Amino acid sequence: MLKKKYLISIVGPTAIGKTSLSIQLAQHFKTEIISCDSRQFYKEMAIGTAVPDPDELAAVTHHFIHNRSIHETYNVGQYERDALKKLDEIFYNHDIVIMVGGSGLYVDAVLKGLDYFPDVSQDIRQKLNNELELNGLKSLQDRLKQLDIESYNTIEIENPHRVIRALEISIGTEKPYSYFKNKPKAVRNFTPIKIGLTADREIIYNRINDRVNLMMEKGLLEEAKPLAQNKHLNSLQTVGYRELFQFLNDEITLEHAISEIKKNTRRFAKRQITWFKKDTEIEWFHFQEKTNSFIHYINSKL
Repeated sequence: MLKKKYLISIVGPTAIGKTSLSIQLAQHFKTEIISCDSRQFYKEMAIGTAVPDPDELAAVTHHFIHNRSIHETYNVGQYERDALKKLDEIFYNHDIVIMVGGSGLYVDAVLKGLDYFPDVSQDIRQKLNNELELNGLKSLQDRLKQLDIESYNTIEIENPHRVIRALEISIGTEKPYSYFKNKPKAVRNFTPIKIGLTADREIIYNRINDRVNLMMEKGLLEEAKPLAQNKHLNSLQTVGYRELFQFLNDEITLEHAISEIKKNTRRFAKRQITWFKKDTEIEWFHFQEKTNSFIHYINSKL
């Protein structure tokens, strides 16, 4: 009879230290890591997505990092299927696997399965894309706030793709996008152990600001330059790149772009916290907690 399998999910806001903890835990439990960061998939984006550095990648086997191109269409449904397949492979030799990342929708897809959404007319999406082109993202955000305040407060509101998706469901079904979420999900062949990293908001924001400064020092602007010609791609609707594309298009100064990256990343972190705080199964730890505390907690759940 097979032993029970466990998936340790490490979540929390951006820049909180998830990568470092995941590597320490993977080394302790002699296992592998699955990335659940929806932007680290893309090999053209390294600095701006804070992928683990070469030494970190060499320390433990990682999956779903730089395995796709920005030119490929890849969504949460495909990731769910790929991740479950990979987990089955890893569980063949390991009883424990680590999953790390701050993309809440992708985390939930692996742990619980995706929500079902009815089909709606493609004309709605086309009209919303036209509105985005004419009036900008703020107009769509305001509409979503009126139609579905819960989604407005939890989805990645700076991502036009996410906003349009929530709006098209809300408009097409005449029910809020959030209505269709959190229904009974699929059964999994593993037991999740959910760990969250947290800190005072001021500390999180300071870490974000420091990280953005470091990204710029590492060459984020140079990384963004060749990507600007593809800025329409959904994969590049990403904080850090979107603002630099505005600078490269002479719309804002570099100083303003960097300031906007910091501001929008702080907003993103706030939404990550809101998303994960809804999950009462997550055990929260201070980000400076000793690694032994995490190991002790995990062992108590095995």
